[in-house]
Amino acid sequence: MKKKLLSLVLAGAMTAAVVTGCGNSASGSQTSDGADSQTEESAADSQTSDGASSGDTFKIGGIGPLTGSAAVYGVAAMNGSQIAVDEINAAGGINGMTVELNFQDDELDAEKSVNAYNVLKDWGAQVIDGSVTSACSIAVSDKTHEDQMFQLTPSGSAVDCVQYDNAFRICFSDPNQGIASAQYISENKLASKIAVIYDSSDVYSSGIYEKFAQEAASQSLEIVYAGAFTADSNKDFSVQLQKAKDAGAELVFLPIYYTEASLILTQAADMGLDVQFFGCDGLDGILDVENFDVSLAEGVMLLTPFAADATDALTVKFVEAYQEKYGETPNQFAADGYDTIYTIKAAAEKAGITAGMSTEEICAALTAAMPEITVDGLTGEGITWDASGEPSKAPKAVVIKDGAYAAM
Repeated sequence: MKKKLLSLVLAGAMTAAVVTGCGNSASGSQTSDGADSQTEESAADSQTSDGASSGDTFKIGGIGPLTGSAAVYGVAAMNGSQIAVDEINAAGGINGMTVELNFQDDELDAEKSVNAYNVLKDWGAQVIDGSVTSACSIAVSDKTHEDQMFQLTPSGSAVDCVQYDNAFRICFSDPNQGIASAQYISENKLASKIAVIYDSSDVYSSGIYEKFAQEAASQSLEIVYAGAFTADSNKDFSVQLQKAKDAGAELVFLPIYYTEASLILTQAADMGLDVQFFGCDGLDGILDVENFDVSLAEGVMLLTPFAADATDALTVKFVEAYQEKYGETPNQFAADGYDTIYTIKAAAEKAGITAGMSTEEICAALTAAMPEITVDGLTGEGITWDASGEPSKAPKAVVIKDGAYAAM
């Protein structure tokens, strides 16, 4: 098991990174405007364009929730991955190999995620892009470690997602998000009395809350109320909201997913609770919740590594390509998926991966290459990794303004 090194480049970089927004460069990430069309229905067959050689192939298996309550995450990660695959193939592939992407649905269920992995293994996957969510990524990592297949999760943020040497991630870990959130709230003087509503049955939510609570104490933030819910009690939040109100909370921290957050915002409005709401990357997707009044999310802040309104060349090009291909604005998970594919490309080129190598040989070569590469991506400029699997990059925050995410 890896030694857990929490890459806390956050404290000093936090304010500067947030003020400047996405300072990404286009120089290290994308090269072409691949244009093949993909839909959810064709995810299992998602593939290629004509720029790469037609002989050898490099098979990437993707896993995430394409249906169900977290489908916004999985579909976005799949779509962002596909855009990167299209661009790479149009530019000649990876070491001359055509890239094939096969993305499987796990429905936010760990057992189904393992089943999806087995499908991809039978298909001939050589690396894994996923799973998109933490519990599913952890379950799959047990299998990839056993099989010695390289795994790079775009957004699995729980500590144990990268517990094995063959597993890396694009996103920040849960502890990093909890610590960074407390630092940001304190440094920007958003509030001094904080209430927290979190999911104690979820490793993502409880992991962020634990580190947030620890860091809040050192940042002179008072947690006046902490209310938990579980997967079996995630519809009615009136008790938690009333207790937060009675405790005098000035800000409610929501280290949870967007579905529950939309219910909390709706119920808070119904009871006249007027406070600031602040979340992490799990809230990304709240603007796409069916039948949710997005005006209720106005002013909500969240830590996220990507803002679609950033003006750097790479973001502008990606957003235009995504909107043209899928008819909507990409979220952070789409950017995570895009950076996942380009990171695999960078590591494969550094390692000199060829089609004739076994899965185990590819895994060993990519694992060794990861700490030696630097990627300028959508979710950070100059991203590096250490052997623990953790990325090092500066965090950013966005605010929901006029029904859209705006860089802060």
